[in-house]
Amino acid sequence: MLTRVKSAVASFMGGVMAAGGHSGGGGGSELPLRFPYMRPEFLGLSADEIECSADHAARPILILKETKRLPWATGYAEVINAGKSALNEDQACCEVVMARRRPVSYCPPSTPSKTPTAKRRSSLPNGEGLGLRMEHGMLGELVFHYWALFDGHAGSGAAVMASRLLQHHIVCQLQAVVEVLRNPAFCPPTVLGEEPDDHPHLQGATPPGPHRAALTRAASLRGSGGAPGSPCGTPPPPRFFMEKRVQHESLVIGAIENAFKEMDAQIEREKQVYNITGGCTALTVVYLLGKLYVGNAGDSRSIIIRNSEIIPMSAEFTPESERQRLQFLGFMQPHLLGNEFTHLEFPRRVQRKEVGKRMLYRDFTMSGWAYKTVEDEDLKFPLIFGEGKKARVLATIGVTRGLGDHDLKVHDSNIYIKPFMSCCPEVKVYNLTQYEHGADDVLVMGTDGLWDVLSNQEVAEAVTSFLANCDPDDLHRYTMAAQDLVMRARGVLRDRGWRITNERLGSGDDISVFIIPLMYGNRQP
Repeated sequence: MLTRVKSAVASFMGGVMAAGGHSGGGGGSELPLRFPYMRPEFLGLSADEIECSADHAARPILILKETKRLPWATGYAEVINAGKSALNEDQACCEVVMARRRPVSYCPPSTPSKTPTAKRRSSLPNGEGLGLRMEHGMLGELVFHYWALFDGHAGSGAAVMASRLLQHHIVCQLQAVVEVLRNPAFCPPTVLGEEPDDHPHLQGATPPGPHRAALTRAASLRGSGGAPGSPCGTPPPPRFFMEKRVQHESLVIGAIENAFKEMDAQIEREKQVYNITGGCTALTVVYLLGKLYVGNAGDSRSIIIRNSEIIPMSAEFTPESERQRLQFLGFMQPHLLGNEFTHLEFPRRVQRKEVGKRMLYRDFTMSGWAYKTVEDEDLKFPLIFGEGKKARVLATIGVTRGLGDHDLKVHDSNIYIKPFMSCCPEVKVYNLTQYEHGADDVLVMGTDGLWDVLSNQEVAEAVTSFLANCDPDDLHRYTMAAQDLVMRARGVLRDRGWRITNERLGSGDDISVFIIPLMYGNRQP
């Protein structure tokens, strides 16, 4: 086992196993690709330009062309890695998408609902006026703005597929609640198909049907001296069901969470007939009805910079940050560990000569450390090994949430990684209508290639200082700021590799960055 683990760890420079580490499930090269490799559609690159962008020695920074503008004058820039993988495994998507009311039973997973390009870019800059007008309910429709970054590993297949389809899964999930979201006074029905007035008790009225009958019976019993066998004048305990209040915001969060799960399930299904390589992390931003919904599954990151203040909008999911969840799963389902790993964590590998001695450890119930007597079972390889960026789950992968990876196994074994890889995102909400935002207030989204070398503070200072020196009326200022940020993280090629300074390494990973100006979210019709 130890030799096998050492071999696996040695092959994981950059956090993932090579594509050959996947097996089974229809991932072979004899199957057709689900989607061909490409760079983001909004970049408008030719085949030759895509080929040139893959130069690992020059690492050219790609930005939006002059004639291509994203919603809200969003800035975007990217650069390929320094040779870790043949292709850029990052993918990006940015669209204005329409959700129309449909029966919940009709929900094709990959049916496009994107608004036509001509409409999307009409009237106000980048078409944001269209979304704001239609958000408030024309013909049973909701329009939302969508930005997403996907960081692939062990191939770009899952990332490319998610960049094409995840937004349509979000549409599919929102279709069931379009009418609720369009009417702020409308309380969501517990059962789909019920009318709004089927639930007036959520607004303080008497419930209909059997609930109303239960209340009537209870009232008559109270009026006649109480329930049979109860002391006179003592009201009986309530026997009707009171429903929880569900906020509209929670419906959008639930739609995004379910969309991630459906996307992951589609990747698993279609791996049987298509060559869909690897897996990917996913970071999405949905702007709907005045709020930003930031969903993250993986180790990409987003922050809001508002009046030079930093507001974190996501948290990385790594083996260390999710230690207790992973250990609990290993404890509850030990067969997932294949009798070769232990769910317990120790400060270092336990040696056989230490059996019977006391050593520090912790399990899923603990945030601190305590002593235990070492047993033979503790000689197994730990479920989580290493620390920081070198931490690995089952000695294999450095992220704990994302899409895909259904066939990923521990090197030379039949132990699957997927049970420990959650596809569920954490969704955070930012209400744009609560603040007045200036031209320099932005949301920054970046894959881990950015954040591995620059801190939140460094990113905020770089963006703020760059925008301060730009013309506030220049809509390309955000693209130029994204380009500057990617350049800072990449560094300059010197004799000793890519460097930010002589003493500081630059990022050798793929880097993708969105810079989204928040002032457009304050523009109401």
